[in-house]
Amino acid sequence: MYVIRSIFNKTVIIRVCACVLFVMSGTAAVFADGFIVLPNPVPALRSPYPLEVATHNVDVSIDGLSAETSIDQVFVNPTNYRLEGYYIFPIPKNALIQKFTMEIDGKETAAELLDAVKARTIYEDIVRRQLDPALLEYSDRSMFKVRIFPIEPRSKKRIKIRYRETLAIESGSIEYIYPLNTEKFSSKNLDEVSVRVNMKSGSGINTIFCPTHPAVVTREGTKNALVVYEEKNVKPDADFKLLFSTGESKVGSLFRAYRDGDDGGFFFVNASPSVNEKPEVIDKDIVFVLDTSGSMAGEKIESAKRALEYCVKNLNAGDRFQIVRFSTEADKLFDTVSKNDAAHTAKAGKYINSFKAIGGTNIEEALRISIESLPKDGRPKMIVFITDGKPTLGETDEDRLLASVKKMNFGKIRIFTFGVGYDINTHLLDRVTDMTRAYRSYITPREDIEKAVALFYSKIQSPVMTDITVSITGVKTSAVYPKDLPDLYTGSSLSLFGRYAGDGRSVVTIEGKIKGKNQRFSIPVIFPAKNTETDFIPPLWASRRVGFLLDQMRLYGESKEVVDEIVSLARTYGILTPYTSYLILEDEMRRVDRREVNEDQLSFTKALPAPQAVKEEYKKDMSAMKSTSGAGSVEASRYVQEMNSADNVYKSRQQQSKTVYRSGQQTMKMNDITKNVRGITFYQSGKVWNDSRISSKKNLQTQKIKFASAAYFQLIDHHPSVKGYLSLGKNVRFVLGDILYDISE
Repeated sequence: MYVIRSIFNKTVIIRVCACVLFVMSGTAAVFADGFIVLPNPVPALRSPYPLEVATHNVDVSIDGLSAETSIDQVFVNPTNYRLEGYYIFPIPKNALIQKFTMEIDGKETAAELLDAVKARTIYEDIVRRQLDPALLEYSDRSMFKVRIFPIEPRSKKRIKIRYRETLAIESGSIEYIYPLNTEKFSSKNLDEVSVRVNMKSGSGINTIFCPTHPAVVTREGTKNALVVYEEKNVKPDADFKLLFSTGESKVGSLFRAYRDGDDGGFFFVNASPSVNEKPEVIDKDIVFVLDTSGSMAGEKIESAKRALEYCVKNLNAGDRFQIVRFSTEADKLFDTVSKNDAAHTAKAGKYINSFKAIGGTNIEEALRISIESLPKDGRPKMIVFITDGKPTLGETDEDRLLASVKKMNFGKIRIFTFGVGYDINTHLLDRVTDMTRAYRSYITPREDIEKAVALFYSKIQSPVMTDITVSITGVKTSAVYPKDLPDLYTGSSLSLFGRYAGDGRSVVTIEGKIKGKNQRFSIPVIFPAKNTETDFIPPLWASRRVGFLLDQMRLYGESKEVVDEIVSLARTYGILTPYTSYLILEDEMRRVDRREVNEDQLSFTKALPAPQAVKEEYKKDMSAMKSTSGAGSVEASRYVQEMNSADNVYKSRQQQSKTVYRSGQQTMKMNDITKNVRGITFYQSGKVWNDSRISSKKNLQTQKIKFASAAYFQLIDHHPSVKGYLSLGKNVRFVLGDILYDISE
């Protein structure tokens, strides 16, 4: 965490750096109230945040409910000045610290523990001195503090910390939090950041879920796991959170809920199959279908053939399979799906090797033969369909072809589609997968077909639970995503996000088939009347809702109701994509023209340098989204599916990071002007951060308050929850009840 400001002739330079409060040291320095006051002026530093963090590596060991965290940070002083200061470490909320040790350049150093009241005094004193209010975010936490001196010019300082805490169980699951958010104050991107969590539980580890970062989970039997998040050249701006459950169950689960106010809450359920030494895998029937039309000639068909060979070699022992190739017409290898044995796989190898690219594209016949190859019994059934073209023979009309597939699909056959290249009908392939609760994938000319198909197949080759439903009693739920639940596979998990009304004790019931038998798992949970700690839930729910609505609009046509809801959700939760940004801009410019809203109440248009020019940038993307083929259509399909399946904050922000606007020669990312605080999105317009709810609220009374004034701190005392909003800066406008608070310098 960094803050530095200069007031010359009586210089106070303060720096909070990854939880470090630093001050510049000089001659004739006087120590007062925890700060260095320099009576003589010093040259101004070029950067307001000169101290840098080179690396930030965290190793965590979790054994049951006990967690030990080891931190290794390297700070760099790139200035020509000697620095002195305090290292401040904000203790994670609700953590019971049992032990805390600290090393500075290899020497063990004693740290002072300050309770939350004393810590708040320090944080607010910094803000009173007209410094960075971002520190308010941590003002409800206890802290450890230690003096550091000297930090020589052009030098590095290495700091190691170790602490032990006891984790708490909530709704049957456990949460670990590391305050990585402090690195958002770094003067530049970190060269390296990592969090490695070694987990152990004597009763077994079921579900593991990281809602904040793209962490990789590696299982080591039933009782051990390793979770790793690593990135380079990045500036983290969110705390690292890890949710997990322990115990012995065929299906592990997690539950969390968020609610702030009277207009309902948000909930999250995650379910995953237990990890056993020998997973209980369900035998499946699978048909591999490959387009061998003339457009597949060359490396495309050779790569696709290798992909099919990989899939056949990696069938499970009890699987049955079939191979269908199609061009002008379709033919199949076996009369029906056949056993996975040496004779049949050898025959499959010869059949695949004989494929040549020639002829047209008869998709209807290929799908009919594939479906007819599958017997009508209770085994899971799937079709992997690979094509690089539009239907040119047989039924070519999209709607009639889909109606034919729906009629032929006698049961719950999952049809997974792979579109190769850009000359394909994305709407047809997407609607097929949507109709059969499967996934779609696209392989661009720059991507490897073999690698993409093999990666996908490794994820779905071992079904564990099928025909899944989730029901909740005790509260009213709505807008739950995904709408149609996919099957569970070994190594996968199912994440649901939804809205709820009411509160209190409830039961979440997960039902499905395992080995053909109906199974039920009940999870007792509590839906809170108020809880703002799990603020990752609202934006992830909104991402899925907007992704679903965009897909409906793209595949089935646009309606005013759908567009209006997309605009409202995207603006409120900061779901910024080229498509939603276009719709928001169009809406806000229209509302201003009609004088339905004042320009100073806009959350979006006012933040941009040239709305009409920006709008034209996104108009091209919206046009491509509505087309059924081409590179833009493929990108739109991939983009919307990513939104619709986002299961961590990082993924949802990836959509924002791809969305840019241009101001002169400068290209900016949309997520540079948005922040999500306690589930509410703020947009930056000039120096001011505006609450996204301002433009939709009517009859608000405005109350102006000067930053760091007595009224400012009275507001914090009366409404502690606003600290998150105030931490955005010195100029913030936000809604509380029916009052619009206007904070300014």
